[in-house]
Amino acid sequence: MQTALPFDTIETPALLLDELLLRANIARLATRMTQFGVALRPHVKTAKCLQVAALCDDGRRGPITVSTLREADEFAAAGYRDIRYAVGYTPNKAAHVRRLVAQGVTMSVIVDNVAAAQALANGMADLAVPLRVLIEVDTDGQRAGLRPGDDVLLDVAAALRAPGVELAGVLTHCGGAYHCHGDTALIAMAEQERAGAVYAAERLRQAGHAVPEVSVGSTPTALFAQQLAGVTEVRAGVYVFMDLMMAALGVCRPEDIAVSVLTTVIGHRRDQGWTLVDAGWMALSRDRGLAGEFVDQGYGLVCDAQGQVLTDYIVTAANQEHGIVAHRSGDPARLLDLPVGSMLRILPNHACATAAQHGAYQVLSARGELQVAWPRFGGW
Repeated sequence: MQTALPFDTIETPALLLDELLLRANIARLATRMTQFGVALRPHVKTAKCLQVAALCDDGRRGPITVSTLREADEFAAAGYRDIRYAVGYTPNKAAHVRRLVAQGVTMSVIVDNVAAAQALANGMADLAVPLRVLIEVDTDGQRAGLRPGDDVLLDVAAALRAPGVELAGVLTHCGGAYHCHGDTALIAMAEQERAGAVYAAERLRQAGHAVPEVSVGSTPTALFAQQLAGVTEVRAGVYVFMDLMMAALGVCRPEDIAVSVLTTVIGHRRDQGWTLVDAGWMALSRDRGLAGEFVDQGYGLVCDAQGQVLTDYIVTAANQEHGIVAHRSGDPARLLDLPVGSMLRILPNHACATAAQHGAYQVLSARGELQVAWPRFGGW
């Protein structure tokens, strides 16, 4: 049985995780994927935490997505056996991938060019069980991948017709969803993502390649897709926590954000309207989220210690270990006049970036009690 700890025993800044909100966010996407009949392969890069990942599939240790091979190591050691490394393969990772395969992990990797495909084939030629490979497809012009109609798509597939590797499918991530304004735009982007990936798979099949998997996903498109015909799996990561970027897009409300930074008031600059706290950019990250396109939330939206949003108070500036809380109007008369020692919570712009600043989650149970901390890890 876990022991409840007094709230004021936490040394700040600290990363708080509200388990009730976490579970609700996880259930929301899981229910949606069940309705579509599509597999969910959670992207564990956001949480980097075994306990959070376990909640995503009721502890079954099912398929996951990773963005670092360090993540693959940690989850493999915990018994996960179906791991997809969703960053473009480079030859200097061959030995690491092979070590994971030797441990009994069914690894899959991605490529989006002939050179990488050839290097992969060369590095894995002697594997007894071929390494599964997906071709990354660009469905929004935002990042890596081949356009669905690009002729090079077929060249990459041809390069994967080699011992030690096998073409398993296509994969896309529609980061363009982070620039959509309104539900209609998000729905359209989700369909663009789906249609582009399915078209790429169809082209490969017409060329004689078996393409069993069509993998799509981002949190906004996963939650706004109206249909997923032709898709076999969805990957999403930040859905477990949500953040101010998701709130700006209308994917969630600020009240749904499960992770926050607990901080303490350390002083005031009354002439400036500033309340100083002990969470600077080392605790919050420098990520400003979608400030250039949506409402500027500074370095985070301020809540009281119970998690209630304090309307229009944000972290307007951050030094390494100091945060400046002020009214977004800049009016010094609207000082958040709390006694030194008062605690606040800061909702993050980008949960992945903020969580990366911390070594553990201080978990708030559904009963509002603190549990034993859940460790998280970083690195590559």
